[in-house]
Amino acid sequence: MRTRRYRPRQNTVQQRLDDDGPELPPRLVTRGQLPWVSCYTNQMRTEGKSVNTQKAYLLAIRHLLETPLQGENILSESERESLTVEEVLERVEPFNGRLDQWVQSLTDRSPSTVKARLAAANHLINWLGQKWPEHLTRPKSGKKLPRTLTSRELSLVRDAASCSEDPLADLVVTIILETGLRVSELCDLKLSDIDMEDHSAIVIDGKGGKDRLVLFTEATLGRIAAWSPVRESRNPVCDNLLVMPSGTHLLPRGVQRLMDKIAKEAGIPNGRLSPHVLRHNFATGLLERGADLVSIQRLLGHASIATTRVYLEISDQTLREVYRRAQMNDADSTENS
Repeated sequence: MRTRRYRPRQNTVQQRLDDDGPELPPRLVTRGQLPWVSCYTNQMRTEGKSVNTQKAYLLAIRHLLETPLQGENILSESERESLTVEEVLERVEPFNGRLDQWVQSLTDRSPSTVKARLAAANHLINWLGQKWPEHLTRPKSGKKLPRTLTSRELSLVRDAASCSEDPLADLVVTIILETGLRVSELCDLKLSDIDMEDHSAIVIDGKGGKDRLVLFTEATLGRIAAWSPVRESRNPVCDNLLVMPSGTHLLPRGVQRLMDKIAKEAGIPNGRLSPHVLRHNFATGLLERGADLVSIQRLLGHASIATTRVYLEISDQTLREVYRRAQMNDADSTENS
């Protein structure tokens, strides 16, 4: 481990001016010989990053660490996981070419995937006290508006869910449409988090590690009450609201399979229905009924109102479509008169 004084890099030159190699910042010097996975995971947990974000970052960084330079052997899984913090710094420091080679290997990926992978690597580089190379920039991608169901599709989904043989179908669709819960939050929702008298529930450790209040409508409370006897008959082994016939808690992939089944029964094209699409419908419905952005932001659990603001663009597109149809109808009426 290096013991000489740490000198932070203040310039932005993209080549090394000395042969000593990279140095850990003072906050990491005492952890230089510790396993990198546990140290880095603890850092992400301290920052409040969600479990899914942690998994995505670790996946991207593992691919980066495995990228071989000329003359190197590809790291085995055990070799990669046993690297120390200092060895990871030596391997990924921005001037040895590995970062460039890894980025070039992502050229066949979608812009959104590349941006996510680069965000993970950038986070690691910053944690290790290094600077991200200026020539490695994130790809530009067109802004995608959240997908929502049309009023007709939504009615078909509600009808199919209410008529489904799966008792979870109507409950899941209603809860997401009436609360805007993320699928992971719904699957993690415990009975002890629900206050039936207050018509609310507390989402514990939601995205970004934040707790928040969600509100229930009478329809949601009715579905939960109807579900309770079915849940008890499954002899649940957990406190989760949603349980499988085996008694174990429902997982997000199980919810998506349920969505696929409902979509098929509703005659909705494959891929149109997902828990996140229903969450978007919840948000746009609030906006159309006059809710302000700050309230919607709090109900959705968005860290930044900029994330919520995208629903304004959906509303604007809807308004333009309604106006266009109205104009066409007026024109037809004039011609027929």
